[in-house]
Amino acid sequence: MNVYTAKVENMKKLEAITRHAEVSEKAIEKYLVQEVKAIGGICLKYSNANMVGYPDRVVCLHGGKVVWVELKSKGKKPTKIQTIRQNELVSMGHEVYTIDNKQTIDELIKVWRAEQ
Repeated sequence: MNVYTAKVENMKKLEAITRHAEVSEKAIEKYLVQEVKAIGGICLKYSNANMVGYPDRVVCLHGGKVVWVELKSKGKKPTKIQTIRQNELVSMGHEVYTIDNKQTIDELIKVWRAEQ
């Protein structure tokens, strides 16, 4: 492998890492927290060792609105237990979203901002 080929390969790897960083669950979660805060809400991390499968975040908005959010990397789907938990929450009247991209967050923020 010559120097030029090695540089091209390194650039491809760097591009792949950058693309992954934009669509990773962690990046999408960070963006959700940032955007909810920007409209005056709170985005709480939900974790309960005794109750697996519940959504990652609880979004608390003005007017007492509370929304559950399951975050996924781009293209990923909830597991079976996560789907069961989401259905349980929905059957109780809760709003639950599974989000795997920043565009969906932008759309929800517009709706939530309009409801305030």
